[in-house]
Amino acid sequence: MHRKFATALAASALAAVGVLGTASAAEAAPADKAQVLSGWTQTSASSHNQWVAARSNQAAWSAYGFDWSTDYCSTSPDNPFGFPFATSCARHDFGYRNYKAAGSFDANKARLDNAFHEDLKRVCAGYTGATKTACTSTAWTYYQAVRAFG
Repeated sequence: MHRKFATALAASALAAVGVLGTASAAEAAPADKAQVLSGWTQTSASSHNQWVAARSNQAAWSAYGFDWSTDYCSTSPDNPFGFPFATSCARHDFGYRNYKAAGSFDANKARLDNAFHEDLKRVCAGYTGATKTACTSTAWTYYQAVRAFG
């Protein structure tokens, strides 16, 4: 029901844009855009999984005007030592880009960086022994880099 309401709201907002021609994309986005963005950028595994599902069906969220672009892990390897960090980096980019666009990046940066670290640690949880230790150390390094330079 909530999704149908959001879709109807988005459709009416987009219709208003077409008629008036003056509303910005942010004004046309559904009223719950900030809540959806927040829900997809938390530290939990469920938040990560919801974002992954939405990312694989971006068209369903087009009315929200999210920026899905990514350069993955920027100038760092996306899969350092074979550890698949690319999706974690993409979600981190999503949070950074969309909170910057919303003008509320500074208030959310620490949480976005923490969510990134949690995502990386979930990747590392799939390993054991020395490989897990290497993954966790690499994850810590990536996390420290975004905290300092992100």
